[in-house]
Amino acid sequence: MQTTQGRLITLIAAAGISFPTYAEGPMATDDAGTLDIGGMKVEVVLGRDDKTRSAELGFGFGLIENVEIGLGFARETDRTADPSAKLRGTGIGIKWVPIQNDTGWSLGMSFGYGKTRVDDRFNAEKFTEREYALTGLASYRLENNQVLHLNLGAVRVKAQGESDTVRTWNIGYEFPLVENLQLTVETYGAEHSRPDKAIGLRYEVFDGFKVSAAVGRGNDRGFGQVGLAWEF
Repeated sequence: MQTTQGRLITLIAAAGISFPTYAEGPMATDDAGTLDIGGMKVEVVLGRDDKTRSAELGFGFGLIENVEIGLGFARETDRTADPSAKLRGTGIGIKWVPIQNDTGWSLGMSFGYGKTRVDDRFNAEKFTEREYALTGLASYRLENNQVLHLNLGAVRVKAQGESDTVRTWNIGYEFPLVENLQLTVETYGAEHSRPDKAIGLRYEVFDGFKVSAAVGRGNDRGFGQVGLAWEF
């Protein structure tokens, strides 16, 4: 039988589907930057993580200077067991980056709240879990357009009368290859698990419209995603 702590860690792994997508695809590591006032962003991501398939839709709004509001909607199908489990998530978040620079350090933080409806048909259970995330953000931009991103935070999950808090971390780097094409590399993880590592590409088709893809491996499974994002 899985321990209470182990089950909550599993829930936390699934909980991420309901947080708004602030990180610019294909990265899971967020940047210390926000949309301009009045700016908007739409992002669609299709993912595969071992036997889990996911689809995510995210919206971003530049509310006021240095503040971005995000909304997220997601679905997952976990085929680890038969019949498969279904997860449906929604979330809202706010990102505040008071220090933003074209070169050097930019610093800020984000807070997210999410709710995921879990339909575990294998165990004949249906329940709702709620997640709260607080993350510190830092980005260091070089004059050659390479960027280092650092995230450090925590996620708290509440489900079925139980709760747990897990610390999280991310390290990512962006390398311009040729005009409009960037290589991304990152590693990230959470308490009680080994790091995941991923590599990806991001291509700007035209001003504000980007397509991306990434593959990765960690914790004895592979994962990948494709996505598109439009900022306007």
